[in-house]
Amino acid sequence: KPIPDETTILNFRHLLEKHGLGKVLLKEVNKHLENKGLLLREGTIVDATIISAPSSTKNKEGKRDPEMHQTKKGNEWHFGMKMHIGVDDALGVIHSMSTTAANEHDVTQAQHLLHGDESRFWGDAGYQGIHKRPEFEGYDLAWNIAARPGQRRKLGELFDLLERHKAQVRAKVEHPFLRIKQQFGYSKVRYKGLGKNTNRLYLLAAFTNLLTCKKYLMA
Repeated sequence: KPIPDETTILNFRHLLEKHGLGKVLLKEVNKHLENKGLLLREGTIVDATIISAPSSTKNKEGKRDPEMHQTKKGNEWHFGMKMHIGVDDALGVIHSMSTTAANEHDVTQAQHLLHGDESRFWGDAGYQGIHKRPEFEGYDLAWNIAARPGQRRKLGELFDLLERHKAQVRAKVEHPFLRIKQQFGYSKVRYKGLGKNTNRLYLLAAFTNLLTCKKYLMA
């Protein structure tokens, strides 16, 4: 069959955006994976990544996108949006996602990344003190948060082994980001505003989950 022309593809994309079908597709894919026993719910790893947007000097209008913001990571400034995800701590399947401007602190989105059935929470040092936040009052979770580098150096070998174990578990949340940014080429936003980019990221999250579980689905 011939490949659909550009107008047909554009209309299909607009249909997906108008009805928020990216989120629906992720939900349906995850339902299928859960039925296959591939989406476990005992533990969640959370993290965020920056998706870059063009600055005012690099776009046609000469103005910055008002829904994108700048933030400092390490010694570098970045401008764009953030993709926040929650993945299961067994296979690293994305079960929850949200997006914000890049200057939003990761910890503010954590509650939106839990499904409510987990007993374990994993996060990097940016989530320190999360259990004290009012929105997590009454949550009975094992909070596995990375120690800050300064803390880690002061404590002994046993503590260091524990931190290494935490890091090994948390590494699973990096794999979806690598697929989305490198395999699907979404290290930079494709559209203006959060809405269209969010819908695309939901679609890519669904495709990423299928690739993550491919060998089990094909068995």
